[in-house]
Amino acid sequence: MPARDRLPPPGYGTQPVPAADAAGRALHSRWDARAVDRLKPALFVLGLLPLARWIWLGATDGLTANPVEFLTRSAGTWTLVCLLVTLAITPLRRLLAQPALVRLRRMCGLFAFFYGSLHCLAWAWWDQALDVAAMAADVMQRPFVAFGLAAWLLMVPLAMTSTQGWMRRLGRRWQALHRLVYATAVLAIVHYWLHKAGKQDFAEVLAYGAALATLLGWRLVAWARAAKRSNAGRAGTGVP
Repeated sequence: MPARDRLPPPGYGTQPVPAADAAGRALHSRWDARAVDRLKPALFVLGLLPLARWIWLGATDGLTANPVEFLTRSAGTWTLVCLLVTLAITPLRRLLAQPALVRLRRMCGLFAFFYGSLHCLAWAWWDQALDVAAMAADVMQRPFVAFGLAAWLLMVPLAMTSTQGWMRRLGRRWQALHRLVYATAVLAIVHYWLHKAGKQDFAEVLAYGAALATLLGWRLVAWARAAKRSNAGRAGTGVP
């Protein structure tokens, strides 16, 4: 048989794909809504870990010498962490080219509201004994309490309108309303800063503030680029 008529041996030209290449292709493939929804149970369990830790510490007598202060501060910290994770979803899905990751943002935001509510409840119940007059006086006397309460109050309408039904009812106003999350995060950082000011202990606050500045700075750059492209497009078409 002439050389040009010979058939290639079995398996010729079908070299195995290295595991790293397969992982890279999986990462760069577009995830659909169903694939992202499979992550939600794991995210839900992850979001409950701080609460589970508190229960474990309470059962094993590990809530420090001042359990009220420990739980109040820990709830505040996890509120801020969940807020930052919520704000990180949009940059992450843009950088990874995975738009469907937005489906995780609502759960992260609701966890931020959950821990923020526990933080606020700890102050109102354990610190103020649910005394409305005492709470009002505390807000007036301690600025960090006022900023923290303001941050939580802004989170209330965000949590209440986070469903698909409210998105349909509000239409374009929904996105404008949910931009309050930026103000919420800034107020939370100010609240934390003022709380730490008495001890001049700003290391953690600066770390969280830097993370928030990075996330907001990314959005400002993205908005500026989008506006520039929009203006260039109008100039090209002659639209005023």
